[in-house]
Amino acid sequence: MDLYLDSVDFKEIEQALELGFIKGLTTTPTFMHRHGITDIDKAIVKLSGMVPELQVEALGDSPDSIIAEANRILSLPLEREPVFKVPISNEGLIACHSLTKKGHRVNVHLIYTLNQAYMAIEAGAAFVCPLAGRLQDQGHDAIKLYEQCVEVISKHNYQSKVMFSSVRYPEHVRQALLAGVHVCTAPFSVINRLCENSLTAVGTSQFWEHTQLMTQSVSDVMRPENPVCKISETLTSAMVKMTESRLGAVTLVNSQGDVAGIFTDGDLRRSLQEDGEKILTKTLDEIGFSRNPITIDQNASLEQAVSLFKESQVDSIVVMADNRPSGHLDIQDLVKIGLLGQEHL
Repeated sequence: MDLYLDSVDFKEIEQALELGFIKGLTTTPTFMHRHGITDIDKAIVKLSGMVPELQVEALGDSPDSIIAEANRILSLPLEREPVFKVPISNEGLIACHSLTKKGHRVNVHLIYTLNQAYMAIEAGAAFVCPLAGRLQDQGHDAIKLYEQCVEVISKHNYQSKVMFSSVRYPEHVRQALLAGVHVCTAPFSVINRLCENSLTAVGTSQFWEHTQLMTQSVSDVMRPENPVCKISETLTSAMVKMTESRLGAVTLVNSQGDVAGIFTDGDLRRSLQEDGEKILTKTLDEIGFSRNPITIDQNASLEQAVSLFKESQVDSIVVMADNRPSGHLDIQDLVKIGLLGQEHL
């Protein structure tokens, strides 16, 4: 079954064509009116150069006027000849037969009965096009009509193709496939949802998670900021570095540059509550800090990091490189990429 796009939205058309397998485009005067197109001919010319096959309306109230409109469209500087859409009627059938004899292709549409479809087929229509959504709106069995059209064409060896149109939702595309129609034309909003499935989303998320756990290291996701204070520095200095880095902790080192501990925003709040503003000028060594920080090597896997967060129940881990602090890994970093749940925030 060939998949066509039903649209005149140029942005949508460009996005749909990126799929690489959209076989054609169907348009209607109603679509053009809704999108504010005032120069129909200019739009037709542009569209003829964008899509593999363009189907446009050739309207008229008599066979001659329909044929004249088709010829007028053919006189435009088109990239390729379009398929002419003609509503089912006796006048439309005469025009379809005449245009087909001259080598042009016609889509006879607005079909609601098998008799209408049969007449269009006999007139040589390249496409016969019942409207699923509109038929179902009136309580009719649209799918049965498509199945009957397909069966008649197959049984009598006609060359016409059945087009499934007036598509409202993805289920229509599934029904079109099962009915055996040759072409389905759908709006971009429906085409864009054909791959959606909650189980697929869950499975894909799991695959990403496990791939990241196995292939990415701490250095791939750690923050670039590396706030470090000597234990001889004041609390004010630590607060400044916390604020600048937008992290909730600073790594503390001794005079030799070895990690001595970590001072967190939690430590800050507790110290202020206990001793007040007078501690702002005290050194971190005088105030006190967490002396056994959780550390991890920057080349460790994310799987190791996740396990360490779960085991230690901390919010920040000091990242090490060559036995020196190189940054922080915050628990939020792993929550954002889905390796830890929101409950860890």
